[in-house]
Amino acid sequence: MPKNLQILLDNRPKGEATASNFRLTSSDTPELQDGQVLVKHHYLSLDPYMRGRMNDSKSYAVPQALGQVMGGGTVGEVIESKSPKFAVGDKVVGMGGWQQYGIFNAAQPGALRKVDTTHVPLSHYLGAVGMPGVTAWYGLIKIIEPQAGQTVVVSAATGAVGSAVGALAKARGARAVGIAGGPDKCKYAVEELGFDACIDYKLYKDAASLSAALKEACPKGIDGYFENVGGMVLDAVLPCMNDFGRIAVCGMIAGYDGKPLSLANPALILTCRLKIQGFIVSEHMEVWPEALKELGTLVGTGKLRPRESVAQGLEAAPEAFLGLLKGKNFGKQLVKLI
Repeated sequence: MPKNLQILLDNRPKGEATASNFRLTSSDTPELQDGQVLVKHHYLSLDPYMRGRMNDSKSYAVPQALGQVMGGGTVGEVIESKSPKFAVGDKVVGMGGWQQYGIFNAAQPGALRKVDTTHVPLSHYLGAVGMPGVTAWYGLIKIIEPQAGQTVVVSAATGAVGSAVGALAKARGARAVGIAGGPDKCKYAVEELGFDACIDYKLYKDAASLSAALKEACPKGIDGYFENVGGMVLDAVLPCMNDFGRIAVCGMIAGYDGKPLSLANPALILTCRLKIQGFIVSEHMEVWPEALKELGTLVGTGKLRPRESVAQGLEAAPEAFLGLLKGKNFGKQLVKLI
């Protein structure tokens, strides 16, 4: 059995996360038991939610245990199987964690899923046709419920979730406006992802000036907002919301260092009779088949062209993750392990 390189959570962050919170180690891969499958991981997914799990505090996910392999989504290839459900060579997606190899119990529902790479590249099953894509689908379709002609805004618009929100909104005849950091990301959002407009938040020093830019880009107001950031961005969006607008709260990356996020004008929630709903996509497994079918079609037909930032080698995962939290990635952040 192969040696397995792994990254563990060594200690919890005090404020901002650092590379010293992680520890690189290696271990022997144990022999397979009946019903188990050994997967060689090709790609590891890095996602903002992982930052919250590093804290030992109340959250929607169980805190990451110290001294254990960091959790995370992976795609790879079955290299040994003692289960009739999987054969050597099958391409699969699962929660294999920050390591080169993973052992899965094939009988556990949802632990491992075969994927077809004929029209969709393997790595996209960690992004547009994976958990981030389904997150976009659920928040947009089930909470925002866009109608043709309405305006939908999404923050972190060029990331794995945001890019899918834009494509899904356009497919329903809505006007899609993104918020992203930097001219290159905004250009990509409009020219390749098909957004109607994209605002570079880095050009604005406060919520009032960003809100003014949003009002110019959304002359009919905002009907639906997909929230990934929080903080100043949310303060800028709220004054632009139309009556009975809907806000799907997916993430609050501005507060992932543990500092409370204030809200400048919460009275607007009442004034505009807004619906604001947080959600966790793993609690809605019933929608995954429908969502993945649509997302796979969008990618396969070129209507959703997701971009990826790829770090090379497991050793690069901590720095790539820290960069993701600061917006240094362009599109879905992955680590290539082969």
